[in-house]
Amino acid sequence: MVGASTSSVVNVYPLANYTFGTKEPKMEKDTSVADRLARMKVNYMKEGMRTSVEAILLVQEHNHPHILLLQIGNTFCKLPGGRLKPGENEIEGLKRKLCSKLAVNSPSFPPNWQVGECVAVWWRPNFETVMYPYCPPHITKPKECKKLFIVHLTEREYFAVPRNLKLLAVPLFELYDNVQRYGPVISTIPQQLSRFQFNMVSS
Repeated sequence: MVGASTSSVVNVYPLANYTFGTKEPKMEKDTSVADRLARMKVNYMKEGMRTSVEAILLVQEHNHPHILLLQIGNTFCKLPGGRLKPGENEIEGLKRKLCSKLAVNSPSFPPNWQVGECVAVWWRPNFETVMYPYCPPHITKPKECKKLFIVHLTEREYFAVPRNLKLLAVPLFELYDNVQRYGPVISTIPQQLSRFQFNMVSS
C-alpha cells in the first residue's frame, strides 16, 4: 500500500500585504452574454476551439482564504485571465493575461507570476452559457476548454486594476455552493482547493 501523497502547500499572505492601484480602463469586447457567444462563434469558425486560462489568486483575511475576483459592473465577477492566442503556451498566456489585467505598467514593479498546477478543466459543448467539468461523450467538437490554475503570490505584490473594474477578495465560504451569485465554475473553486494545505502566513 503506497502512502497517501502529501497535499501541496500554498502560502497565503494577508490581504493587507498587497498594494492596489489603478490603471487605464480595459474595455470588455462584449456588452452582453449573447454578444460574447456570437463572437465566440465567429472565432470558432476561424480558429477552432477556444482555450482560455484563468488564475486563482489567494490572499487571507481573518485566517480564512479569499480569492481575488474582478468585478465588472455591479454584479458580474470573473477570475483574472482570458483567451489564449492560437498555439500559445498556457502558462505564458496566463502570465500575459495577468499582466494585462493586474500588472503595473512600470519597469520598477516587474510582475512575478508563479503559475502552479491546473486545478480544474471546464468544457463548453455548444455556443451556450452552460459549461461542464467534463466533456459530454456525444460532443466531438467542444467550443471552449477553460483551465483554472493556482497562481502563487509572493509576500508583497503591487496590483494595478483597470479603472472600470473592481478587484474583490471573496472568502471561500461565500463562494462555496453559491452558484446563483458566482456561477458553476467559481462556486466550485472551494472543492477544487480542498486538496491543498493552506499555510496562513501572518504579516
